[in-house]
Amino acid sequence: MACALRQSFRQLSRPHLWLLAMALWLLPGCATEPVTGRWMIRPVAEAEILPLGSQAYQEMLKETKLSSNATQNDLVRRVGERIARVTDARMAEEGRTAFQWDFKVIQDDKTINAWCLPGGKVAFYTGILPVCDSELGVAVVMGHEVAHAYAQHGGRRMAEQSLAGVTMQTIQTAFGGEGASQTAKLAVAALGVGYQLGVQLPFSRGDESAADHIGLILMAEAGFDPREAPRFWKRMMAATGGDGPPKWLSTHPPPVDRIENLEKLLPSAVEIYERSRSPQNKASKAASGPQVGASGRASDGTQPGGAQSEKA
Repeated sequence: MACALRQSFRQLSRPHLWLLAMALWLLPGCATEPVTGRWMIRPVAEAEILPLGSQAYQEMLKETKLSSNATQNDLVRRVGERIARVTDARMAEEGRTAFQWDFKVIQDDKTINAWCLPGGKVAFYTGILPVCDSELGVAVVMGHEVAHAYAQHGGRRMAEQSLAGVTMQTIQTAFGGEGASQTAKLAVAALGVGYQLGVQLPFSRGDESAADHIGLILMAEAGFDPREAPRFWKRMMAATGGDGPPKWLSTHPPPVDRIENLEKLLPSAVEIYERSRSPQNKASKAASGPQVGASGRASDGTQPGGAQSEKA
């Protein structure tokens, strides 16, 4: 098989080789991801993707049952609004328009998941709340999901998939299109698999790792103790039994890897958290008064006596 593939590439004419090289290297520009500084393909413009996110959100809400639990809804909304405020501040500094945030809880105890669509449309499934265990756990998940939208991972994936489609079409043309030999078709198929394993999935794992990093910073800036993040992923690992596909075929980093990476990032995140709780910042927050939800806990995750909250 390998010999046959090499022979197919040797049969390409010089013009076809140039065409193939241009398709592989021609990118739609690049951008730098906030917080991580990671290089990424320039995302599809937010003006194009935000309406798609809003439309998808409305469709999802039509197909799901929302929770009527006031405590759960208040908890998710309260944490979300705090993280949204620091995200909006960051976006304003970058010259971007603030999202139209919305926070919902979907009644589904079997689904341990949450998501944030482009534009700040957030949903938590009731199944993930016991794993969150507390307001801090909700902040870990909220920070991670909001990070995907803030870093425009959805827009970048759309740009990436568009590029992949053009590249594969060019490769098929170079190999003779519909009239290509069976060996050439096998070569195209092999390139497709190579693209998925070599670019798409690693970038997807990269997005998840980046969202962990960015989310950690967002929750710290919002005044939530980031030291909860590794603890949350330990609970998640226990709740899911650590099951999943092999690391090289997974779109998510294994929980053990996530925990290790988060622990490396904690020193800087804790420093940000401590600054967010400085007397100056506390005075600013006190001016508007503490937000206390149905659970009786203040919005900074503390009990009236100042102890950190423990249960959601």
